[in-house]
Amino acid sequence: MDHSKNGGSDNSALKHLSREITEGVERAPARAYFHAVGVSDSDLDSKPLIGVASTWNEMTPCQANLSDLAAQVKQGIRAAGGIPLEFNTISVTDGIAMGTEGMKASLISREAIADSIELVVFGHRLDALVTLAGCDKTLPGTLMAIARLNLPSVFLYGGSIMPGTYRGKKVTIQQVFEAVGAHSKGVMTFDEVRDLENRACPGAGACGGLFTANTMSSAVEALGMMLPGGASIPAVDGRKFQEGFRAGERVVQLLREDVRPREMLTRRAFENAISVVVAMGGSTNAVLHLLAIAREANVSLDIDDFDAISRRTPVIGDMQPGGRYTMPDLDEAGGLPIVLRRLAEAGHFDTSARNVAGGTFADHIGPERFPETPDQDVIRDVANPRYREGGLAILRGNLAPEGAVVKVAGVKNTELTGPARIFDQEEVAFQAILRGEIQAGDVVVIRFEGPKGGPGMREMLAVTGALVGQGHGEDVALITDGRFSGASRGFCIGHVAPEAMVGGPIALLREGDRITIDIANRRLSVDLSDEELQARLRSWTAPPPRYDHGALAKYARLVSSASVGAVTG
Repeated sequence: MDHSKNGGSDNSALKHLSREITEGVERAPARAYFHAVGVSDSDLDSKPLIGVASTWNEMTPCQANLSDLAAQVKQGIRAAGGIPLEFNTISVTDGIAMGTEGMKASLISREAIADSIELVVFGHRLDALVTLAGCDKTLPGTLMAIARLNLPSVFLYGGSIMPGTYRGKKVTIQQVFEAVGAHSKGVMTFDEVRDLENRACPGAGACGGLFTANTMSSAVEALGMMLPGGASIPAVDGRKFQEGFRAGERVVQLLREDVRPREMLTRRAFENAISVVVAMGGSTNAVLHLLAIAREANVSLDIDDFDAISRRTPVIGDMQPGGRYTMPDLDEAGGLPIVLRRLAEAGHFDTSARNVAGGTFADHIGPERFPETPDQDVIRDVANPRYREGGLAILRGNLAPEGAVVKVAGVKNTELTGPARIFDQEEVAFQAILRGEIQAGDVVVIRFEGPKGGPGMREMLAVTGALVGQGHGEDVALITDGRFSGASRGFCIGHVAPEAMVGGPIALLREGDRITIDIANRRLSVDLSDEELQARLRSWTAPPPRYDHGALAKYARLVSSASVGAVTG
């Protein structure tokens, strides 16, 4: 790793923090370590230290291309006169952990990612930062670190996987999860499931639909922390390498101009991001993650802001899981900028907001740079939306005093009253579904899966996939203090708060209690009086924590309610 051959200009004035560890005779030991990894005297004297934080690993397609992308970022940094220093942090991939005890690590990993990047950058006095991520929790984790550190920074998304092909149709991981339910009903054989699983994920990249990773990449681009157009470029597309190089160049320029992330991460930017998420029919996880990023950026954002923006913003994206198309389809249609332009024309996106490319969105997202493909039908006009209101809703009532989140895009049935079917753990509910014990009209309640109770707030894609595969996507409701995957579809209400572990009303439910879900009126309630709920609470005792040591136990002690982002700081 020879840092001395590129970018010969004197950028010593940009060493705002790194001079603390590179200047003076007393810093000779630190310089010796840098020399050992190929950094010359002249570079240490004249160039800023730029962190390149990546979630690369060999376990998942989501992160598989990040090492190659990081190499391009480093080239861009060198060309612009900086010293790139690459380091890695962790990733827990939902698609592998889903439906197991291991899934409890997923949301917790978001905090570990943010903390670890903060510690490396803070400890080594780095001057600026580029983060690379490609999966559900790695995107918000790296953005939380960027907002917390508030050093000149650029985010780079690894990109979406291309869809697979099964029997002449495009497929994603969503169809594999739903095949499990289809198999349980005898609709698919094991060999058919095996054939599908071998075709669904053809290479590198994050899950192809508008699941959590692509929802968050869209949100990050709308926040202004990614170069315009980057959210939809597929992982295997050569334009990703070009974007990586530009990201490296751009972070040095941001450092030169002393432009900090919180200059982009304003209240207006978060409203823009929420508009994009709800207009495209994005994942409910965006609520948790945008709340958490806003907290790190010292921006006031509330769970009810999502509902207010969703009520006035139509769904114009025809994206999986509720629609037909994948992120590569959006890229072919013209990319996320056509969504931003559509929303801006109708007053739902403020193009005067700044972004890391320099200037405002108005400077970068025009049709001359991002032309719309003629006759594309991935994104509709605002005047002809798929749905008049946005894709997320916040429900309240005596079952969720602090709120609950539901994805309404693609849900036909918006009202249901039925008997509660109570399960205190996801696995128990999943087995009951596979045995055919859940019937039309039931309200499945899965509790003690919240931030503290899980701990870690597991996603329920295995459960929702099984219900959809059995044909219960519209006639069975699922309520949980846990979460849902961005690939989940159907009548699913998550993030119920307060959670069961702290004595929230969901903990007091009994088998057969009548629950009413009324999305139009934003209500989630149980047919019990306040007096009855209070009487049940007086006789209720919290179960012991499931873990008494290690990372999960520490998280359970520190984590806040899902209604404020399930943060630990």
